[in-house]
Amino acid sequence: MMTIASTQQNKPKLISLFSGCGGLDLGFIKAGFEVVWANDFDSDAQAIHELNIGKIDKRDILTVHEDDIPDGDILTAGFPCQPFSNAGSRKGVYDSRGMLYKECLRIIKCKMPKVFVFENVKGLLSTKYIDGRNLVDVLLDDLATIGDIGYNVVYRLLNASDYEVPQNRQRVFFVGIRKDYHLEFQFPEKIKKNNLTLEHILNISADVPNQTDWALSPQALDMVEYIPEGGSWKDIPYEHLAPRFKKIRDDMKKYRSPNFYRRFSRKEICGTMTASAQPENCGILHPVHNRRFTIREAARIQSFPDDFIFIDDCQKNIIAMYKVIGNAVPVNLAYNIAKAIMEQVFEDK
Repeated sequence: MMTIASTQQNKPKLISLFSGCGGLDLGFIKAGFEVVWANDFDSDAQAIHELNIGKIDKRDILTVHEDDIPDGDILTAGFPCQPFSNAGSRKGVYDSRGMLYKECLRIIKCKMPKVFVFENVKGLLSTKYIDGRNLVDVLLDDLATIGDIGYNVVYRLLNASDYEVPQNRQRVFFVGIRKDYHLEFQFPEKIKKNNLTLEHILNISADVPNQTDWALSPQALDMVEYIPEGGSWKDIPYEHLAPRFKKIRDDMKKYRSPNFYRRFSRKEICGTMTASAQPENCGILHPVHNRRFTIREAARIQSFPDDFIFIDDCQKNIIAMYKVIGNAVPVNLAYNIAKAIMEQVFEDK
């Protein structure tokens, strides 16, 4: 069995595409990998990545030549998920961002790392390619023979709360190991859900930074005071609903009974943090206070450590921080995947 020795002096080198603010990178760093090149086009994500992780290439990946990227042992990519998201328009590959996974293939073909990791939303699994095939099958076919060697690829839909993340967040991971290593990745076993409910993560001491929140609109404030802990917009008396919500309440069947303004209780694991941080789209409401989670609370729900710093010096930056946090791969989920890869591929047996 071919493996690559991993020591403190010779850490496996990681190429990070669509790096975001660094959740995936941080998880891999914790597992013993060294980021040798990172790239993201979003200026807010770039600022946080550089503040906490290190240098990042700020160019559009479409303009980056393969020769500009150093060689690496592993490539990770959380390519844009919005085209495949159930919360979006689901344009898939017909959205220009939906074809950015081809940039990952371009770079993999040139660099042929030992391992690659792709992360994306659940909706990718039901997305069709332009020729009618399932996009998943297209990906698997392309990666099976890429660079004449190809990869043994496995994929699985994971819930972050099964891997030490205080959040029910479903994401699909693809892990490929180059075929000349004669290995197939085994996803790590689920971990018991200890201390993942909100009551365990909202006890933040006053000296921890980024305890600011994005104020709710007056209309939202008028409604949230009627939502009990563990409740949702369905608990709001009809006469206190905003006009657009009255329209939906009048015909719940037509609108598929949406569960807006979810306020998770302290005894529950939180729902998915989204980039929009809107009460309509995710459980961003604090269990007992009539406000959004603070930046730090949202970061904890994404399992970022308290020494991972965000920028909250103005309202524009505060809103941007919710975006980069919501788009990130939860750190502990990334760490558990990275740890399994390190053990199965890079450590001496």
